[in-house]
Amino acid sequence: MKFTKMHGCGNDYVYVNCLEETVKHPDKVAQFVSDRHFGIGSDGLILIEPSEVADFCMAMYNADGSRGEMCGNGIRCVAKYVYDYGLTDKTKVSIETLAGIKYIDMEVQDGKMKTAKVNMGSPILCPSEIPVTIGEKQCVNEPLIVEGKEYHVTAVSMGNPHAVVFVEDTASLPLEKIGPGFEHHEAFPKRVNTEFIQVLNRSEINMRVWERGAGETLACGTGTCAAVVACVLNGKTDENVTVHLLGGDLYIVYDREAETVFMTGPATVVFDGEIDITDIDV
Repeated sequence: MKFTKMHGCGNDYVYVNCLEETVKHPDKVAQFVSDRHFGIGSDGLILIEPSEVADFCMAMYNADGSRGEMCGNGIRCVAKYVYDYGLTDKTKVSIETLAGIKYIDMEVQDGKMKTAKVNMGSPILCPSEIPVTIGEKQCVNEPLIVEGKEYHVTAVSMGNPHAVVFVEDTASLPLEKIGPGFEHHEAFPKRVNTEFIQVLNRSEINMRVWERGAGETLACGTGTCAAVVACVLNGKTDENVTVHLLGGDLYIVYDREAETVFMTGPATVVFDGEIDITDIDV
């Protein structure tokens, strides 16, 4: 199987051009290639496929093999791949995901995509649609007991579920200890990505994230969008926010009047390669 390893702010995936390759049992392949000791090493697997409703389709699998609806860092990398590798000459593309069609506007320099602005669509705030079992019309600053400790959670879906928690200091968080408690909490029927946010000022925040099916990652695109929406709903920031992640910065605009979130950030090719997947136990 030919592949390309790419990352957006350190959120790395193995990308396969399924206009040319066929990947059977992608859940098993995702687990194999994601292993950082015995595989390639990544947060998951993303397949670039043809689409009947958009320019391309993105199928995303987490490191544990579970299917994800959407990946903000991943979709920027898909845009970079299809442009840089000559699958399209358009700098504005549409990409089909399980969270709907997303529209990407690329900034190109010297024939390569440098950054991309993604229209991430409208945040979903209705608890039953996120889904989360706490809150009535919205789940904003709701108390939640996780492994004996009370937190206050704001829940947002950007096509996948997020729980946003405000903390005093992100650097000192024992995320490996507290992350799984949120991910598997009964309040989140489809599990959840959890963003821990330290507000620096009205236009900057620090963020760490525990992603369902992957653990702590260096960045989460949909998570940064959910975090900024939560910041605005709680009156903590303005609508234009730079999010500082372990792997770099993303710039998020929450146009509240239009109920639309825009994400701008980089995408990077790490290397191309081939790997034998014939011995994967299916």
